[in-house]
Amino acid sequence: MKKFENYLSNLAVLEKADKEDLENEFILSGVIDKFFLQFELGWKVLKELLRYEGKAVANTGSPREIIKAAYAVYDFMEEETWLSMLRDRNDMAHVYDEEAAKRLVKKILEVYIPTFVQLKDSLTEYYDGTIPE
Repeated sequence: MKKFENYLSNLAVLEKADKEDLENEFILSGVIDKFFLQFELGWKVLKELLRYEGKAVANTGSPREIIKAAYAVYDFMEEETWLSMLRDRNDMAHVYDEEAAKRLVKKILEVYIPTFVQLKDSLTEYYDGTIPE
């Protein structure tokens, strides 16, 4: 699935964030932008997989609905973490505050990147190494 390939590719870049100069405002902004993209790719992968699983919500679902439906289908989903990502994405998309950005980057590094990796690993295992098209 192309969306999953994009998910993996963006994640590989995002996983390198902790090796960057996180005091640099430009770098902070880049990490946040990569997080926004990774979140979008993540819920859209879930949407496609829900469609594959025959779930009607995949035809019209918002990110929140998709996350909740995915949690019901995939027991490895961290629903609260994904909903927290959604809130953080929505909050930071409209306001830029350097301290808030630093807090979000810390959360991205400590919580969200591991959650993205966990989803990658769990989906790969769930579908026996081949994500459906």
